[in-house]
Amino acid sequence: MSSLPNPLPDAEAQCRQLADLIRPHLHKNPALVGIFSGGAWVAERLKELLALSEDIGMIDVSFYRDDFAEKGLHPQCRPTVIPFDVEGRHIILVDDVLYTGRTTRAAINELFDYGRPAAVELALLADRGGRELPIGATYCVWSVDLSDGQNLVLARNDAGQLAWRLENV
Repeated sequence: MSSLPNPLPDAEAQCRQLADLIRPHLHKNPALVGIFSGGAWVAERLKELLALSEDIGMIDVSFYRDDFAEKGLHPQCRPTVIPFDVEGRHIILVDDVLYTGRTTRAAINELFDYGRPAAVELALLADRGGRELPIGATYCVWSVDLSDGQNLVLARNDAGQLAWRLENV
């Protein structure tokens, strides 16, 4: 893990790097599924960069989180949309940041409600460590150390450009 750079990396450049990591594996005919919201934005960008014709899937894990009873429903809950058959498909699950692994676990649980994929790989822009579950990324462009009081947040401006910001909690 590297320490936090100042300024933060260019998220658009990281999307291009992530596409470069995935491109050699396109022979598997993968389907992209982004986790709302940052992962969905990254999946949209990957679809464009990889020139994929198939629509991407988008998952909202709100109802699948193991802390749902504690936190309740997120105010920006969106419907999950999987516009392809998951059964037997090679899926690349896309997120912006991997932290504890609980969001990824929830997304995999929800994905299996749509069918049994042949394989599920995880692609992300940033791995911040701090895992609570044995989950790791197949494709990742940035490993970074953050303190417990910091969150790395991916934002999208009105023009659709992605950028990182650091929030203190």
